[in-house]
Amino acid sequence: MLKARQIVRNYGSLPVLKGIDLEIAKGELVTIVGASGAGKSTLLHILGTLDRPDAGQVFIGDTDVFALKEKDLATFRNQKIGFVFQFHNLLPEFTALENVCMPGFIGVRIQESEVRRKGGELLKMLGLKDRLNHLPSQLSGGEQQRVAVARALINDPAIIFADEPSGNLDSRNAEDLHQLFFRLRNELHQTFVIVTHNEHLAALADRKLEMVDGGISL
Repeated sequence: MLKARQIVRNYGSLPVLKGIDLEIAKGELVTIVGASGAGKSTLLHILGTLDRPDAGQVFIGDTDVFALKEKDLATFRNQKIGFVFQFHNLLPEFTALENVCMPGFIGVRIQESEVRRKGGELLKMLGLKDRLNHLPSQLSGGEQQRVAVARALINDPAIIFADEPSGNLDSRNAEDLHQLFFRLRNELHQTFVIVTHNEHLAALADRKLEMVDGGISL
């Protein structure tokens, strides 16, 4: 599903990623852990095409993503990659359903009515059938993150990247979110790469990768 080869990223004279090789299989849930400053989020942003490496390649499926032109890369990101972040990044003036549907509206691959139908089904599947028309300010933190998960799923992505997705939640909502990831892995065969400081989530993953000083500890 995902292959990274010799990923290098520097910030000025500071080396952050020092030649990382990584493979993720379809349907695998992988966590990335490590101390602050180890390069976890930098790696995740490169794997998710939000940032470019100084050297190296990333393949998602058979696509060499950084060989794509910017416009084609943006289309690929919209259609093949989902994101969940620590802060849900929902648009406050739009309802839960509208927030979920945004990537589908941008993609313009299917009719707007079909995007809305699918968005509603995702929210129902995630336990939010009575919250479709609520604004983010009317939702709890856990509900907002479930909306963000539904948004990440709307275009049937090949892979979902999550950066500290439960870092802003209390322990109960964090556990609910973690169990949701595993449910989606089991039921939809969804692939996840999750940066986390949550040791419980990391221990439950199919694989836990630890980053140390810009590399992955073996």
